[in-house]
Amino acid sequence: REISTDNPLGAAETIFEQNILGGMCARVCPTEQLCEDACVRMEAEGKPVKIGQLQRYATDIAMQENAQFFTRAPATGKTVAVVGAGPSGLAAAHRLAVHGHDVVIYDARPKAGGLNEYGIASYKTPDGFAQAEVDYVTSIGGISIELGQALGRELTLDGLLASHDAVFLGVGLGGVNALRAEGETDGSHGLADAVDFIAELRQSDDLSKLPVGRRVVVIGGGMTAIDAAVQSKLLGAEEVTICYRRGQEHMNASSFEQDLAASKGVTIRHWLQPRRVLSENGKVTGIELEYTELRDGKLAMTGRTTIVPCDQVFKAIGQTLQIGEEGLHLDGGKIAVDAEGHTSMAKVWAGGDCATGGEDLTVTAVAEGRDAAESIHRALSA
Repeated sequence: REISTDNPLGAAETIFEQNILGGMCARVCPTEQLCEDACVRMEAEGKPVKIGQLQRYATDIAMQENAQFFTRAPATGKTVAVVGAGPSGLAAAHRLAVHGHDVVIYDARPKAGGLNEYGIASYKTPDGFAQAEVDYVTSIGGISIELGQALGRELTLDGLLASHDAVFLGVGLGGVNALRAEGETDGSHGLADAVDFIAELRQSDDLSKLPVGRRVVVIGGGMTAIDAAVQSKLLGAEEVTICYRRGQEHMNASSFEQDLAASKGVTIRHWLQPRRVLSENGKVTGIELEYTELRDGKLAMTGRTTIVPCDQVFKAIGQTLQIGEEGLHLDGGKIAVDAEGHTSMAKVWAGGDCATGGEDLTVTAVAEGRDAAESIHRALSA
């Protein structure tokens, strides 16, 4: 309604009140599934309002004009450490700053932004959008960023708690699951993690120097698999194949993302699980996969195999938490939190991909960071 009355800044304010990273979410979240699929216009006219495109339009104008919709409350004298400058950490830092708390964001990498800067295909966020969004979020004031600071390396929870009134952990998932395939640990050239490939791509000044195989296989069924496959194709790979152990309906990647990959010439094959990485003279030459099927609702191996020749294999089968802090209770490999983001440690909250809770989506991470910040504010105001 606000956009239709030529008030895009009013629309942006409505969006940012709930989602301060609305610009990035409009670019990378499956809005056709999360938002447009529930649009009532589907019932009346058979097609939804283009929510993702409208959100991008409004938030882009606001950021270009540096329109500010938030005013900091009077300083509380309290400081909060936010570990991780990704979507969850940025959302938490912004909401805490609005409430008048001083925030220090610590991040292990050379740039802030987390997954938005290092883990999303460059064709989705061109022209340095991730850094522009970091600048916009921190322009509220009261937020400083210290880079090259990793938990378990330069930082400890005890040290942070000694110098801050509360801590929010938004460290994401730094490890990558193993294929558990023969030959995976042989060190053959051409086998790599998809997240590392995307990170290198995002930070490259000259894409022509980025090595990409002629025949690429990506193992996985999520957004990272799609990103790695499409990027490989756009960078000149002749054949790109995604292999996923279950069916199309089980893939975490949205239908839109799958269709995008297909439109770029990526082949998606289902019901295949890696069995052996093939190599000669230290270089990947192919991958042997075993056909799978569902038996009584459980994935089962069939004993039948096939070989896909390739010179590059990317692993995109999920990430794992890398954190060695004692005192934090884990649940299913993630930091256990309650409904408000409290961890098992006093004065420590967590959110985003590193914590138990919602889906591994940017919009979910933002919401968890925002809500945890409100919980921290209540605790500091008590």
